[in-house]
Amino acid sequence: MRVDVVIPAWEDDPWLERSVDSVLASTGVDADAVVVDNGADRDTIDRVAARPRVTVVRPGTNLGFAGGCNAGAAAAAPDAAFVAFLNQDAVLDPAALAALVEVAARPDVGIASASVRLADDPGLMNSAGNPVHFLGFCWAGAYGEPVADHQAEVEIASAAGTAMVMRRDVWDALGGFADEYFAYHEDTELSIRVWQRGLRILYVPTAVVTHRYHFSRNPAKWYLLERNRLAFFLTTYERRTLLLLAPAALGVELGMLLIAARAGWLRPKLRGWAWLLRHRQWLGERRRRLQGERVVGDRAIAPHLSTRFDAANMGIPGWTRPLDAALSAYWWVARRMLRRDRPLA
Repeated sequence: MRVDVVIPAWEDDPWLERSVDSVLASTGVDADAVVVDNGADRDTIDRVAARPRVTVVRPGTNLGFAGGCNAGAAAAAPDAAFVAFLNQDAVLDPAALAALVEVAARPDVGIASASVRLADDPGLMNSAGNPVHFLGFCWAGAYGEPVADHQAEVEIASAAGTAMVMRRDVWDALGGFADEYFAYHEDTELSIRVWQRGLRILYVPTAVVTHRYHFSRNPAKWYLLERNRLAFFLTTYERRTLLLLAPAALGVELGMLLIAARAGWLRPKLRGWAWLLRHRQWLGERRRRLQGERVVGDRAIAPHLSTRFDAANMGIPGWTRPLDAALSAYWWVARRMLRRDRPLA
């Protein structure tokens, strides 16, 4: 079974070569690597390019994770039935790709997501699939929890872009990631679109991947996280859902302003609003496309969305817990109002 693994590469990452070599050492599948040079270290890229079964794509600019994955998938072999995506600081176990391909090959599955473990302590999870909060937040699910507690194949709201596999026909039908996201939340949007197409997303416990993970708290990351969360929220939900959630969303935006001001990233937060305003035409076009291609309504997807915000990898302040409880009650009411509508399909 042929699978091409796309690895966007940026700056000087000491794990990039290990990541590529782990793809080439995969068992049970015919795996090639497609490395996208998003501004990676030149010597490292040259060494990677010299390896057999490695294609290097050189766009000449940093396309981000979203655009890099799209460029890599476009350069993949046309006879590859599956396309995979892997972070440059993630290493596959030899049997991981085969396990993901086996699940992704099922006709009702849209994405197979790996069991991502922390490189510092492989006995602990980095992600067992990513929860998606009904207001658009997304985080590493099961972060820091024992691997032994996550040995079952289960449905998840969102795949972890760190390591995942799709059938090529599904990827093509969805049109890949949205380039405009650049980095962060692109996997969340794609995952919800998979659910909207009536397909499932599964966490595969036997597909072991080790990830050199660190949650950066630099302002640039918060800019992208918050900007893209709002883009996701505004484009993926049906109109009725948006109207139901608008009061809660506005209240949370005020809270996020307060958090941003206290943490020193208020300006990036406001920059995100400015970007959304400048790209309002794209947001409208994106929304029309996503709503036009879906076959499943929000009330069927709602059970997959998280009621509580419990992102262990982000260190949520304790004072937000009452707000979290209030939002949970709000979502309980909103979901029951969604049930009054007829399903989309």
